[in-house]
Amino acid sequence: MEIEEIRKKIPDRLRTAETPLRDATRLLNDTKTAVDAAVKERRSHEKDLEVHEAQTDKMKSRLSELKTNKEYQAHLFEIELANKKRGDFEEKILVWMDKIDQLQRTVKETQEKVKTLETVFAQEKKLLDEQDCALAAELTQLDGQRREVSEQVEPSLLQRYNQIKAGRKDQPLAAVRGGICAGCRLQIPPQLIAEVKRSEDLQVCPYCRRMLYWEGETVAEAPSAPEGKSADLEVGESI
Repeated sequence: MEIEEIRKKIPDRLRTAETPLRDATRLLNDTKTAVDAAVKERRSHEKDLEVHEAQTDKMKSRLSELKTNKEYQAHLFEIELANKKRGDFEEKILVWMDKIDQLQRTVKETQEKVKTLETVFAQEKKLLDEQDCALAAELTQLDGQRREVSEQVEPSLLQRYNQIKAGRKDQPLAAVRGGICAGCRLQIPPQLIAEVKRSEDLQVCPYCRRMLYWEGETVAEAPSAPEGKSADLEVGESI
């Protein structure tokens, strides 16, 4: 039962060991997605800048077509505004380029972390797999021993044991120690303790229903008194 309980916990231990790797992998994927989004945003601003520069060049080409000084000055003012707007586009592009650099550094650091965690997890998984195989082999051996011992047990007694075991998730047996059931840690009536000591019949704990057994020596029947000697012994006299 102890082996089976340990084996049941191995998948949880494996998932726990894998948690840092899963978190790092998720961060890596999210960061890569963020890089792609940032690159797309930068290219969008670069495209806007290209369109704006084309419009500005077109405005500059029209200077020679203007006839009055007033029109010329107004057009120069528009070109000046366009140049300032060009600076806004360039600033946005630089901001996104800086974000991309930061994200790419994070990607590189996270990739190295993932690689390290993959090694750590592979080692932990190997240890847990080896432990599980060893426990499975030990369990098979113990199960064979249990079957051999079961063949030596009285069928009715074995049936009662199996019935109690089937209804419990823990050990169906409990020793009597110091007048207490070792299973539920409750005080057992003295009369029941005496019956367990005699071991004449199977007894169960009245509280947890485990099968009780006595760890010490069983109570031996007192021999009959020799002929001509009183059965009533004096204090301090041995049989």
